[in-house]
Amino acid sequence: MFLLSAGFVAAFFDSVVGGGGLISTPALMMTGLPINIVLGTNKMASIMCSSTSTLTFFRSGKINLAAIKYPFILAILGSMLGASSIKLIPVAYLKNIIIVMLALVAIYTFFRKDWGEISTYGATRKNSVIALLFALVLGFYDGFFGPGTGSFLIFAFLLIGFDFVTAAGNAKALNFASNLGALVTFIYMDSVNYAYGLVMGVAMIAGALVGARFAINKGVTYVRPLFLMVTMAMIGKQLWDIAVK
Repeated sequence: MFLLSAGFVAAFFDSVVGGGGLISTPALMMTGLPINIVLGTNKMASIMCSSTSTLTFFRSGKINLAAIKYPFILAILGSMLGASSIKLIPVAYLKNIIIVMLALVAIYTFFRKDWGEISTYGATRKNSVIALLFALVLGFYDGFFGPGTGSFLIFAFLLIGFDFVTAAGNAKALNFASNLGALVTFIYMDSVNYAYGLVMGVAMIAGALVGARFAINKGVTYVRPLFLMVTMAMIGKQLWDIAVK
């Protein structure tokens, strides 16, 4: 019941503005699983969430397939590399970098009051390069650690001119790709608890359906402040983790 509840809430926020890992990862850690099993199991549940929300956004015409087709492949490859590198890079160093990056994202988004209201995206070489770089780097990060990936992906698509809702749809598609690559790698490393993953994943399907429809129906008026709220919550969570240690 605990994993069902945590999975639903995590998926709702994750499908709208990202940050679901902020809820699902600690929830799985509270079951007593080793950290490598936690990360693998979280990816199993997360792919059920990201596939559901991706399909919902796609059916509503809120995913730009031309903009994500090549980044999709790089997100898969990046996440496979990230999941394979878990034992090589200290997570503590990464957390410090993530706090700074999340803070910059929140500040930039807060002061750009009209950002993401209207799409100004153009299929330029510069925008394509930015999307490819973000896909590879964030794919690696998602495979290695994860929390905040969706928010960074949304920021990337806002940066190249998409409105908030389409940015969220594109982000979920790439998040699905990174979840897929990481999950395959974790399964290969025998780092998945299938029972817990399926239980949380079922709840995540329901949460993703509700969350994606919320974003599509409410639009930027509700999505933008929710994005800022979740980003600030992620900053607070990372700072708390450092303080208690």
